[in-house]
Amino acid sequence: MMRSLFSAVSGLKAHQTKMDVIGNNIANVNTVAYKSQSVTFGDVYYQTTQVATGPNEASGKGGTNAKQIGLGSTVGAISVDPTAQGASERTDNTWDLMISGDKFFVVSNAGNTYFTRAGDFTTDLDGAIVTQSGANVMGWKADADGNIIKDRVQALYATSPEYTYTAPAATTGVTITGNVDSRETGDIAYTVNFYDSLGNEYQATLNLTYDSKDAAAGTTSYNVVGGSVTMNGQPTELSVSCDSQVVFNTNTGASMVGNAGLALTFTDNSADGSGNIANIGTNNGNTSTINLDASGLTMYAAASNINATMGINGTGAGKAVGKMTSVGVNEAGQIVASYSNGDTKKIGQIAVASFTNPSGLEKVGDNLYAATLNSGSFDGIGEDISESSGKITSGYLEMSNVDLADQFTNMITTQRGYQANSRIITVSDTMLEELINLKR
Repeated sequence: MMRSLFSAVSGLKAHQTKMDVIGNNIANVNTVAYKSQSVTFGDVYYQTTQVATGPNEASGKGGTNAKQIGLGSTVGAISVDPTAQGASERTDNTWDLMISGDKFFVVSNAGNTYFTRAGDFTTDLDGAIVTQSGANVMGWKADADGNIIKDRVQALYATSPEYTYTAPAATTGVTITGNVDSRETGDIAYTVNFYDSLGNEYQATLNLTYDSKDAAAGTTSYNVVGGSVTMNGQPTELSVSCDSQVVFNTNTGASMVGNAGLALTFTDNSADGSGNIANIGTNNGNTSTINLDASGLTMYAAASNINATMGINGTGAGKAVGKMTSVGVNEAGQIVASYSNGDTKKIGQIAVASFTNPSGLEKVGDNLYAATLNSGSFDGIGEDISESSGKITSGYLEMSNVDLADQFTNMITTQRGYQANSRIITVSDTMLEELINLKR
């Protein structure tokens, strides 16, 4: 039989394989994070009809080259670069994540660890972050203080009972600002809001009452007169008082006291101690106190307007119980929850993986890759993407990197190669026919 027939058949098979790869590339032109594959051919075993010889000085004969007949082609490699960056697509979906760089998301499915560049994630009934096929996205959880514990990767959750609330804090300081009309000698009413250690919100009603003016000292004094206290809008048996005075410089109108030694004192007037003053400010046995800063008050010839805000110099404001309102992912892959009381808390971090030879990863479907002996192994812990040049972007997806112009060009050359190999078969058949006809 003519060797050209079998060479042509091998060429047909190789070009058919290349066309299969091209077809798969085009089929995945809109697949999230799909990486285009390419095919290279290689020649195969050669039949040597004459070996090479060297020059012979004795006979004066020169050397001759080997005579070899090739036996066709084969698929040398089907290559892919899983880290080749595709274009970005904006989705504005919190759980659509795009990796910039050469890393992979780590996911777990039925106890098996896989890797993916496709970040079209979602959450399931339990609040776990999963792929569209249900594989758990893996990373590290945070401790109670929001510190990421970089141990072996585990499934990450966006919502769960342990993250639903953040603890309240008692108010320890109140700041009074505004103006006291220097022409007024009556009472000026204002209210003070504060929280106890359980997150209950209170409102105390107070008055600033004119006391006296000392012309020799150049001062004007006002008493801080307490009153009733409500909790979450309901009356209580608590009362508030203040033993200190607010003293102004009569000539400049500036307050002459700060927060040193100035405090609101709360007393429980109930017979059974149900006022729970131990949860308010600083407990002093039968009373509790909250520091008061009146240094921001002025006494000018203008309408009185007093405001009270929680906290002193940015601290001690207290807060109510925080309920989770939203969850997001930052560029480091940290999952950050926001709460109704203004708290933010890190509840986990998405881990990533890298490989010495990413092209050695094996595609297993569903946009997933598996590690092989030629890709390098995964250590079970993963990497922090913020420690490299990469980042994770929320609200974006990495698109397929298939170039249709390139694929259509390859399709044409592949078609022509297949056509040419088929012609070899028909011509070889014609030659065999001529040989058979010699008998006639």
